[in-house]
Amino acid sequence: MTDAVRERYERFARDEAPGRSDLYTEWARGAASDPEVRAILARIPENRRQPPLVFAVTRMLGAPLDGYPVWRAFVRANADAVVAECAARSVQTNEPLRLAPLLPVLSEIDGPIALLELGASAGLCLYPDRYSYRFVDEDGLLRASLDPSGGVSSVVLTSEVRGAVMPALRMPEVVWRAGIDLAPLDAGDPRDRAWLQGLVWPGETGREERIAAALDIAASDPPSIVKGDASQVAAVAASAPPDATLVITTPGVLAHIPRAQRLALIDRVRGLPARWITIDAPALHEAWNPPVDASTWPGFVVALDGDVRAAADPLGGWWEWRASAGPSRA
Repeated sequence: MTDAVRERYERFARDEAPGRSDLYTEWARGAASDPEVRAILARIPENRRQPPLVFAVTRMLGAPLDGYPVWRAFVRANADAVVAECAARSVQTNEPLRLAPLLPVLSEIDGPIALLELGASAGLCLYPDRYSYRFVDEDGLLRASLDPSGGVSSVVLTSEVRGAVMPALRMPEVVWRAGIDLAPLDAGDPRDRAWLQGLVWPGETGREERIAAALDIAASDPPSIVKGDASQVAAVAASAPPDATLVITTPGVLAHIPRAQRLALIDRVRGLPARWITIDAPALHEAWNPPVDASTWPGFVVALDGDVRAAADPLGGWWEWRASAGPSRA
């Protein structure tokens, strides 16, 4: 079991943390090579030992933002508490920037839209129509911008567009917002706000402020978030207004569902009268059309009803349009 921990933390240190958090890279690399710490982490249920969750829990419990030796000492001294808290919590990243690579996909769908997110957390990805977007090239030069009808939002999502193609964009008309989550968070609750902001990785400049501003928007017009698992998707979807196009999103949530249930959920969603938008790791399932080679695909896959649209950073920092479907502009 400790071998699985080592592989997971080595992968995080090699592929996920570099460029985002030097400290988390150091912690993950240290844990991967430390048999005693690996043994502690192996006591955590498999679906609750992801590095971002473990690191956030240790910070919540009081681990200082210091080098690996300090973090290691904290984990050893507080092993039981770390294991218990990780088992009771889940990663609820709720990064609104993920909407940047999803916006061109939403732009393909005629409104009005009823938006239902699985793994909604506090619902920050249920407000694509309330945020501003700035799409830049690799040199930071503006390629496209979009604002809500009321003007520039307090949340401005800036994302790098790679490649030559810029798909056509429009602000979606969202008339209904709902979510499902095992442990919904309340954007207006100070403790829930603190937990979400504590999930920001050290070194991610601007992200905590962006999440705080998005929490304010969600708190001012709270979505309906049902406590439960994804098996309730059909029941919640039935509450959507019948004159709206139902759009179900699974941004980054499928990785937290065991494989058998994950595949069953995909079948369930695809069986509903709804459009399905996802941004997930390419190896999580085989529902991509055309098939995706996980060994060569950069980042995550953005897809509409399983049809591949783009490659993207897991949190939306960059994306590259890879589909000919839908209108586009150079």
